[in-house]
Amino acid sequence: MSEENNLSSRTLDDVKVAGQRVLVRADLNVPVQGGQVSDTTRLERLVPTIKELADKGARVVVISHFDRPKGKVVPEMSLKPIAEALASVLGHKVAFAEDCVGPVAEAAVAKLKDGDVLVLENTRFHKGEEQNDPVFAAELAKLGDLYVNDAFSAAHRAHASTEGVAKHLPSFAGRLMQAELHALQKALGHPARPVAAIVAGSKVSTKLDLLNNLVAKVDILVIGGAMANTFLAAQGHHVGKSLQEADLHDTAREILKKAAAKGCEIFLPQDVVVAEKFEANPATQVVKVDEIPANAMALDVGPATVAAFIKRLPEIRTIIWNGPLGAFETKPFDASTNALADAIAAATQDGRVISVGGGGDTVSALKMAGVQDKLTYLSSAGGAFLEWMEGKILPGVEALSRNLSNLG
Repeated sequence: MSEENNLSSRTLDDVKVAGQRVLVRADLNVPVQGGQVSDTTRLERLVPTIKELADKGARVVVISHFDRPKGKVVPEMSLKPIAEALASVLGHKVAFAEDCVGPVAEAAVAKLKDGDVLVLENTRFHKGEEQNDPVFAAELAKLGDLYVNDAFSAAHRAHASTEGVAKHLPSFAGRLMQAELHALQKALGHPARPVAAIVAGSKVSTKLDLLNNLVAKVDILVIGGAMANTFLAAQGHHVGKSLQEADLHDTAREILKKAAAKGCEIFLPQDVVVAEKFEANPATQVVKVDEIPANAMALDVGPATVAAFIKRLPEIRTIIWNGPLGAFETKPFDASTNALADAIAAATQDGRVISVGGGGDTVSALKMAGVQDKLTYLSSAGGAFLEWMEGKILPGVEALSRNLSNLG
């Protein structure tokens, strides 16, 4: 995982942008309800890059995908309302063009003056985007003199706007991309040890690559959520009606065996919170993992489990978190996630640990716990964050580290 080091000379510190058309790949794929952006977090995180470029006199041309129109123009998937929300967040006028290539886009870019900001229409309205079509990538590249990728959250896709454009223009990491890569490098590239990873979620099957990569890289692996049920069942515990994947018991045992061989301690629940029905505020009880009633399901890890890990915090130097420990959207099954979040936030604020969290549900859970600003870094990337943790090469990141002397 050396991408961050490769990008050390390809940031905004190393390029003069005044008077240049700067094509910025942002991630404007934000939640929209009733035609209004309902969560501006991703837009707010783009402000440092766009504002810096505009303040330095660049002509900023923002490109992004939104939703899945599959190569067709879908009016409700237009970036126009998002461009308006971006203008509000930026406190800066933002123009909009109703296409991202061709005469309409070219005319809009030609009108820009130094310091102006323009958002182009959804790149996925064209089939060439997801196909990483060289012709479409070249059309996008015609609109800029420089390319800045500030969309780490889309960097796991080899699309025209994330990978193809970088073959045509001098390419740099934006401030958000730079921050993401720096944080992840500190967490997994060259971390302060011991390192603990918290991995939770509903299914082991969706996180096999992640688990197999982490057991070779971290010192303690905490497994929570419904996926912990699969591991408990694989060890011979009866988990009642709990969600689990019976066909992955052998796989779970193999992961445990690999962890033992690599010297990685697996931290599984000692107790769980169970209920007969999954609903808000049902009758619950806390039981040890070998005492789960046949008619109940585990919906959160128990307080003894959380206390046992919190007791270990003084010995840990780096924590990576992906996935809430329980069904956090439904009370009271947010209790373990909230308690652990508070403890890790306190340790982070005291300077005792470096903490990096990421993934959609993780971000939501840590926001609900009120600690989103108290960790070292909280990544808004979903799939890209996971693939980085899995040890995979991200095409959008790799593209930025290419030797620019090869550009034609």
